[in-house]
Amino acid sequence: MSLRKWTSEKWVDIANRKKGGGFPPCGRSKGEKRKNYPKCVPLSKARSMTASQRAAAVSRKKKAERKSRKGKKPNYAKT
Repeated sequence: MSLRKWTSEKWVDIANRKKGGGFPPCGRSKGEKRKNYPKCVPLSKARSMTASQRAAAVSRKKKAERKSRKGKKPNYAKT
């Protein structure tokens, strides 16, 4: 995949669904708080995943974050 294509994709946070459906954009604005860890994937991938696949990906992300709390760096968890 080329860098140009990667940067043109719309990335969304699958861990925090919107009330009306859909996903919020990945990243946070200043002062914004969300209750879950962000798990960002391209919108096309988020739409193709089932609810159970999204839940499993978020679960893996949470587990990876808990393991490395000491470093306080974001972790990559397989989607």
